[in-house]
Amino acid sequence: MKLAVFEVEEWERPAFERLDSGHDIRFTNEPLTEENAAPYADVDVISTFIWSELDRKTLSRFGDLRHIATRSTGYDHIDMVYCAERGISVSNVPTYGDNTVAEHVFGLLLAMSHNLVDAVERTRRGDFSQQGLRGFDLKGKTIGVFGTGSIGRYVIDIAKGFHMEVLAFDLHPREDLARRIGFKYVSLEEALRKSDVITLHIPAIPETYHFLSDREFAMMKEGVVVINTARGILIDIQALLRAITSGKVAAVGLDVLPEEPTIREEAELLRSIAQKKPLDVLLAGHILLRLRNVIITPHSAFNTTEAVQRILDTTIENIAAFERGEARNKVA
Repeated sequence: MKLAVFEVEEWERPAFERLDSGHDIRFTNEPLTEENAAPYADVDVISTFIWSELDRKTLSRFGDLRHIATRSTGYDHIDMVYCAERGISVSNVPTYGDNTVAEHVFGLLLAMSHNLVDAVERTRRGDFSQQGLRGFDLKGKTIGVFGTGSIGRYVIDIAKGFHMEVLAFDLHPREDLARRIGFKYVSLEEALRKSDVITLHIPAIPETYHFLSDREFAMMKEGVVVINTARGILIDIQALLRAITSGKVAAVGLDVLPEEPTIREEAELLRSIAQKKPLDVLLAGHILLRLRNVIITPHSAFNTTEAVQRILDTTIENIAAFERGEARNKVA
């Protein structure tokens, strides 16, 4: 088997090298792109994280590719139609950071409810005044959890510990779960109208593109807090800016943005112009980065020692199962 591992850190290499001997394993810390695919074009299996570009143009450079092992739960960065056409199987890591991401949600929420970023910056300057730092309690507030999969369920558990009221929306509600944990499923409209805090835990699929847009923001409470640790495309970023400007949204906590790789690198802007990427979306992302009532983390909600080890272990098992002719965590 010929395996190419992209976006790999040094500490991860020995784990891949423990696969059965005799394999041709190639490593690079770079994301996979159309431009750097050539040295790996003869491999059977590739493993990437979320920053790689696994679109049709890139994947077509691999003439012998049979399997993609993404080191993530989501696989919206992979052209699944192309994979189906070419008989390329895809495996993911379905669960690794359920509690990890849920904890990050409350890290963002507490940072906003107690103005922690401003408070820390102020005291580092030697300013111990409390002007403008008054926050709000979580106890008694209503949190709307959109998506009650494994991460959403952990969010609900933690919210109950803070004595928050929980409303949930899910296309496939689990009433047994609601009874056991103690929350209520409601309609989309009711969850939007009644929630003081809204947190998204739904997959990025065509049906959820711009799940929150002008229509949804108009239904929300004045001064609502919005948190997204799922995928950037779930929120219409320009509608979000309008809602912040109007005061409808008081604070935002984001671990994801649309066009993330481009926003992360200023030098990518020129390339984006050449590729005709939506510059209005990129501009909106840069504006959000500079707003005082917006906290953005660099897609790091998953990034704990325990969670990244679970990602690595599961990916190795997925690749080994593929080699044995077995289907493990197969999404296509």
